[in-house]
Parts: sequence; C-alpha cells; structure tokens
Amino acid sequence: QFKLIVENPEKPLASGLQFKAVVEYTPKSAEDLEDELTLLVDDDIVHIPLLGLIPYCDLEIDSELNFGEMIANNKLVTKEIKISNHGTTAGLFRISYDGVILLNIKPARGVVKPNSVKKIKVDICTDVPGVIKEMIKVELESRGCTEVWVRGVVVEQVLKVLGVSCGKVLKSVNFGPLYFGTSKTEKIHLYNESPECMDWVAVLEDNAIGGEMGTDLQGSTDAVLHDLSLKNKDVDVSNLVLCVPNQGTLQPYEKSLITLCFSPVKFEREIEENDASLIQDYVLFVRFETVGKRGGCLQNLSDGATATTGSNSRHVDLALMGSAFPVILTFKPGTVINFKDCYLGEQAQVVCTMKNESEFLPVTFSFRKTAHFSVSPKRGKLKQKSEKEVMISFSPHQIGAFEMKQIIDIIGRGVDENNVDVLKPKSFHQIFLTLLGVGKSKRKSIVFTINPGLTPLISNATGQFVARGTGQLSDPAPVAILKSTQTQIHTHQKNRNCKDDALTAFPNDRAASLRPSEWNKKYRTIFTKAERYNYIDPEFAYTDSERLFRKENKKHYVDFIASLRQRRLEKEAIRQFYIYNNPLSVGVKPAEGLKPPDISNADFPKEKPQPKMLPLDGNCMLTSRKLAAIASKSTNEGVWSWLSPMPSSAQEKKDCSLTLTHKQLHQIFIGPSTIDFGEVSVYSTATKELYIINNLSVHIWIQIQIEVAELQETSPLSQVVPPLTKTHVPVVFETVTVGMFKTSFSYKINNQHIGHVLVVAHAMPVELQLSTRELVLSPVPGCLAGTEFRRAIRVCNPRNHPAEFIWRPVTGDRKSAFTIRPTRGCVEAYSDVECEVVWRSGFNTPETGQFTLCVHRGNSITLKCFAKVIIHV
Repeated sequence: QFKLIVENPEKPLASGLQFKAVVEYTPKSAEDLEDELTLLVDDDIVHIPLLGLIPYCDLEIDSELNFGEMIANNKLVTKEIKISNHGTTAGLFRISYDGVILLNIKPARGVVKPNSVKKIKVDICTDVPGVIKEMIKVELESRGCTEVWVRGVVVEQVLKVLGVSCGKVLKSVNFGPLYFGTSKTEKIHLYNESPECMDWVAVLEDNAIGGEMGTDLQGSTDAVLHDLSLKNKDVDVSNLVLCVPNQGTLQPYEKSLITLCFSPVKFEREIEENDASLIQDYVLFVRFETVGKRGGCLQNLSDGATATTGSNSRHVDLALMGSAFPVILTFKPGTVINFKDCYLGEQAQVVCTMKNESEFLPVTFSFRKTAHFSVSPKRGKLKQKSEKEVMISFSPHQIGAFEMKQIIDIIGRGVDENNVDVLKPKSFHQIFLTLLGVGKSKRKSIVFTINPGLTPLISNATGQFVARGTGQLSDPAPVAILKSTQTQIHTHQKNRNCKDDALTAFPNDRAASLRPSEWNKKYRTIFTKAERYNYIDPEFAYTDSERLFRKENKKHYVDFIASLRQRRLEKEAIRQFYIYNNPLSVGVKPAEGLKPPDISNADFPKEKPQPKMLPLDGNCMLTSRKLAAIASKSTNEGVWSWLSPMPSSAQEKKDCSLTLTHKQLHQIFIGPSTIDFGEVSVYSTATKELYIINNLSVHIWIQIQIEVAELQETSPLSQVVPPLTKTHVPVVFETVTVGMFKTSFSYKINNQHIGHVLVVAHAMPVELQLSTRELVLSPVPGCLAGTEFRRAIRVCNPRNHPAEFIWRPVTGDRKSAFTIRPTRGCVEAYSDVECEVVWRSGFNTPETGQFTLCVHRGNSITLKCFAKVIIHV
C-alpha cells in the first residue's frame, strides 16, 4: 500500500545538488501499517521506516472545574471547561449529569473539529450556601467515559461589628451617662467576612422591639408606663445618633472604621416635671445591611400588601445604650444675691457656694463678664456631689440701682459640624443668677476762696470761687459753638443789626484763637458781639490761587461722578423703552386706579401637605419609620404601567444621569428578589409580577437585561419611573423542556447600578389525573335485568396549561362491552371533566374492560373497568 515514485540519477550527484523522491500511501483497510524504505548511497545503506496511520481524533478534557468561593446572592456564576482535539478528524462528545445541585451545561453534546478547542459553559446558581462537589460524565469519542469534578463553596455574605481595641464581635455599645446637649463618640470596626466586595448602609431602627427613647428605667412602674407614650409621638431620633460614615463599600475581608456619636436631647413632656427627676434612658438599634437586598418585603405586593422596611439581606444589628441627665447645680445663699449699697470706688463681696448634685457626672462651669460685678474663680470644675466656693464682688462704676443677670455657661463636648470625629468644647447649658446692688457717691466738701484776680481755664459764672478736688483736665480750650444771631446778651448797639453768619467765641478761648482757621469764618464775642481778631498763619493757610486750584480739582471729580450717573440713567431708560416698546405692552401700569377686591382666607385653596421625603444625601441616617412612611406613600398611589421607556424631558435626562449613593439605592425597591413560578406545565405561559417602587424625589431609569430564551416574552424591559411611584413588569416564563429551571437576570438603575433577580420554576409535562384507576360498575337498585350499568369518572388537570385527551379502548380477542363518553376532549387549566362509563349486559359479554387515556404531548393512564353482576336465586 506504499508506492515509491522516483527517478534515480544516471550520474553521481555533485555537491550542493538534490533530487526528490515521493512516497504515496493508499490505505485499503482501517489498520496501521509499517514498512521500510532502503536507500543506497555509494557504499552506505540507509533504512527509512514508513508508517501508515489511519485518521483519528484525540479528545482531551480537564478533570476538574473549580468555582472557588462564591457569595449566596442569587447570581448565576459561569465557568468554562475546554475540550481539546489534538487529532486529525472531528470528534464527538456527550455530557450527562444527574447530580443534586442544578447545573446548566451548554452545549451538552457536539463535535470538536481537528486541532481546535470547544468551550463548554457550566452555570451554577448561588442561592443556597453549601459545598459543591458534583461529578459530570463526559463521553469522548475514541477515549471513552471521563469524569469531571465540579467543586466550589457557596458562603453567606457575613457582616460583623468588631471592637477597635479587642477585635471581638460587639453586640452593644454603652455610651454611659451624658448631660443633655453634650455628645460622646465610640469607634467600631465594620468587617466584611466574605470573598466579595459589599455595599452597605446604616439604618436606625426607631421602631424596633425593645427600643427605649427617653424612658427613665430606674423610675417607678407607673412613671415608666407613662413615658412609653413617647414612642408613639412624632419624634425624630435621627439626630440622637450619628454614624460616620453611614454608607460605603467594603472590599473582601476589609475593615472600615466607623464613628458612632450619641447626642441626647431632652424631649418635651405634656406635664412639666422637676429637672432633678428628669432622667432619660435610651436603647436604640442600628442595623448595618447590604444595599438593595430588600426584595423580600415585596413578596406579597400582588395580594395588596404594603411594602415594609423588612429585609432578607445579610445584616447585623448593634444596640446602642446611653443615659441622659440634666445639670443640677445648687447655690447658697440662692440664685438672687443682694449686695445692698456700695459707694463708688469701694467693693462689696459675697461668698457663694456651688454644689453639683449629680451622682454620675462632673460639671465644668464658666462665669461670663458682667458690668459692675466680678467673680473669682471665673471657671472651674466640680466633681460629683462636691462643692466649691466662689467670691462675687460688686464694684459700681456709676451711680444707680443695678439688677444684672449673671450667666453661667456649662461647658461640655459637642459635635463639630465639619468633623464628627472631633468633639469640641461648647456651652450646652446656661444657669442664671440675679445680682442686685446700688451704687452711691460720697459727698465732697467745696471750699470757696477769693480769686486774687487770675482767671483759671475753667471757672464759675463770676470767676470768684473755685471747687477743689475737681481733678486735672487736659481738654483743649473751647472754640466757638454758638450762632451770634441766636443771643443778644450785652450786645453793643452798633452790633445789634449784624446779620452775618459769624460764630460766637467764649471769653476764655484766647489760646485757641491763635490756631489756623478758615479764611471765610468770622468770630464775635459772646457779650458785645464785637468782631474778634482772626489770625491766619501764612505758613499754614492756603493762598488764593491754591484755593482756586483745589476748587477746580474738586469740581472735576464731582462732574465725573455726575457723568457716570447720567450715563447709567440713560442706559436704564433705553432698557425700559425696549421692554415696553412692543405690541403687547403700551406702557400702562397694570390695574392702575382699580380698587383691589376683598379677599378672605376662605378664597384661598387649601394646599395639600407635601410628603416628607428623605434627602438624597446628607449626614443624617436612614430610619425605619421614615422608610416605612415613604414606602407606604409610594405604594398607595396606585400602580403605574407602560411608562416611558427612555428619558425624554430635560428633567428626566438630568435625573436619570445621576450616580446614586448607597442610601438612595436602598430606598428603591425592586423585587421580589426570587420569582418562584412553582410547578408549571411545558408549552404553557406563566406570568409573575416584578415590582419597582421608587421612593426617591427624582426619576430613575430601569433597564432589564434578559438573555435566556425561556424569559424572552418579558416586557417592557426599559422604564423611566417617576418620583414616589410604583410600577411592575410582567415576567413571562415559557419552556418546552421538562425539569428544574433556575436562572437569574440582571437590571441596571440609571445605566450604572446593577442588580439581580433569581427565577425558579419546575417544568412538568402535560398531565391528566383520574379520580380512580379501577372503576366498578354495579346495577342501581330496582333496575330490570338487561339494563345498562353506568358510572362517572373525573379527569383532573393539575397544571396551568389546557390538556387534550382521547380515550382508546384496550381490546383483546373479544369485543369490549364497555363504552365511555366523551371519547375525546380538552381539560382547561386547574379544572376537571366528568366522563361516563357504560356497560351493556348481554349473553356472554365480558365483565372486565380497559381504556387508555392518551394525553396530547403528555402522559397515558390505564383505566380498568369491572361490571358487578348480582344473580338472585
């Protein structure tokens, strides 16, 4: 079967030359052949073996497929295994699997071309935690059956709260006692103990069982029961506890430092109580949970239920405990301190004793500055149940009765708005003391002496007597301050008719009259109105040319400012002209001269109160009450259907392009997260609702991505959901394959945020059931011989698809005496049909018979019939 084609050279082959020989192989049977080709080169003999092999395929597959660690989050995880063909012909493969865990293997059979690789996709649904160890049998052509092990671990997404110092799991955080208005922080670690990243958000559960908000747990039973009414009040407790940060993303096995800040606030009560007995205890719960895993609360929305704030996600609860106390300071001799009379320049002192009545907390105080009063020490700290003496002094600076309010600031640590991690000192409480005092002056004796003739700088009316002890005055000599036309005292006759605007000088202002003054001012004496000499120093005064230059310069700037104002007025006039120069407006003022009508409050329509919506973002935490209120508002508005598939308006485009935060995503309900169709029939159409509730104040764009053929009839796949709106998408399931079906499809919010929904169904064949497999026909009492025996049988359809059937009699050698009506028909979904079986008696008729119920595209059932004949002797 080997053939050599060659022409041997006649002459020896020179160096560097060559010639070709061709060996042909023509197999005649499916077997491998061996031969040998002998080459003679001068004196050498070279043996060349010849091998003739038939074409074959060489398939190879990996022995293990490892998925690793996966999170139980209802996703469909896909891995690939490769089947390689190293042979020269195509090879067939077939995959079979009968394990417990549902594996989607595509394709399950096929052909691998020569020198190529075929990829097989294996899908696992991560809905149930556990260890995966399954075996897949693969039949390879020319290789036989090969086993492939599928391994993996599905773990739960675990979120833990750990202590910063100890590193252990925390169940609660106790802030201890605090004053009302102060704050205290605690550090914790939020730990993601899972192999995938996690988006989390903190929710304050203000309606949780066991929570206490402002209840004195150490009080009597009646007082505690009375304080329980605070839970039913509309109290916003989101300001009591701050969590920074209250949202974020944790990488696999990552810890994040969280700061919890507790700031108790005094709640108002209907009945005023003594501040000494006002103690409020708090027990609040903070839930850290995965973002968006809230679909479980929508399982019953199709039955008219309302969405709640429950969640089926993996979360962790942390209890926060703390107690708030009022500041209780007592003063001896009291809050009103009377210093009585005190002369100017003297000082009165009172010792005041401050006592801190609190048993748990110290008090840091600071006295503010108060006129006429001083305190020593001004600031300090009082320990629990301790006293401190302060000296309050009264030093009046003026005459009169004083009633001053002394403010005492109580210093504590409060939250910094810019940085919650840092607590800064602040005044959180104030106490007021009333200080009373009267300031008096001592009388001074004035000794009158004869003036020897020298008039002092300041004297009395006659200049004869001088008061001692008036002190030294450094004021300059007075200048003229009166108009000469306003007084006529001792005016000379020649000066009575003077009408010039001259200033009147005091008689003792001679020292001031030598100072440089303006050249155009005139001065006259206060008595005779004689014109005073006005000295102008030429070294300091302006000349006439300098005065003209200054006047021109000032006029230049005045004209410049006036021109700017004129230009501005002209521009405004032109603008007003263009506003009113149009066919619609002729410049007439609206309603000019008309009397406005009388309007009462009844004429105004009552505005509907706007629903309180959570801010899109901020430092405030989400609370379970607010989430429940917004969710009920959205679900009670009715279901919207067939919304716009794409953002059209400018507002919708702006809203749908936003990147939502974790807190915003947590307010969007899309679910249920698992759609279970239960048992459905093949060739049928089953529909379940996927609800979408938008609790935000902006539009959102939902896009659903479905790739499996069984869910292709689902529509619409894109919707723009308005604010505070509920809608739904009908999810349609159709299949022609019997067996378990489990897959997931994804959706996007604003084309950015991805979520998943699990779809589970058990596809069953078309099936009909009989009320009984054996039917006994007996005569009715009182019937004559030879009559027919009749009895009904019920055909039931337990599936969701109509089933067509036909009765076929099973006959042997003898003809059957049984008949059934109707012989064919159709049973609607979840209904039944009655069929009547008749046996006609006769000579030598068989008393048994059989029918086969044949279901179109379904099962077959055999019905045995017996006729019970009673013979009376």
